[in-house]
Amino acid sequence: MKIYTRTGDAGDTALFGGGRVPKDHLRVAAYGTVDELNAVLGVSVVEVTDTQIRDRLEAIQHDLFAVGSILATRPRPDGSAHPHLPPLPVARIDEMERWIDAADDELTPLTQFVLPGGSAGAAHLHLARTVCRRAEREVVTLAAEETVDPDAIRYLNRLSDLLFALARLENHRAGRADVTWKK
Repeated sequence: MKIYTRTGDAGDTALFGGGRVPKDHLRVAAYGTVDELNAVLGVSVVEVTDTQIRDRLEAIQHDLFAVGSILATRPRPDGSAHPHLPPLPVARIDEMERWIDAADDELTPLTQFVLPGGSAGAAHLHLARTVCRRAEREVVTLAAEETVDPDAIRYLNRLSDLLFALARLENHRAGRADVTWKK
């Protein structure tokens, strides 16, 4: 199978499950940003020094493939799920909340705004957090126009919170202080 197909040379792309849309369609922007987030998490995995954090990020990367494939698929007219789609990893939302709570238990309470930085791993996690927030905004925009599973929005919202907590945890475990905003 060749990497290039030439089918998108006119500026449109195929959706999973059928149909074509322009490459600047809201759906393409949403799943494209989820793909970008996955790539940024891949860089974060390389930079993070803590094994537990790396393992969690790798699990999330697999989740994001499912989220992206769901976003790349128009809902069926009867509302049923496409038979070849992976399930949305809804159970991970509660798990991410537990991970955030555990990180908060280990960290000192926040008293100042935290700037992206500290260790290389934490800086990359902060970058991933901002890409995650953009992905969430783009999915919300898509949901205003077309049907989107609301759990996809919940997943991305919780993930951005987790990435903030993990960035702080990576700094803490690496012996680096968070970079705080000085007025």
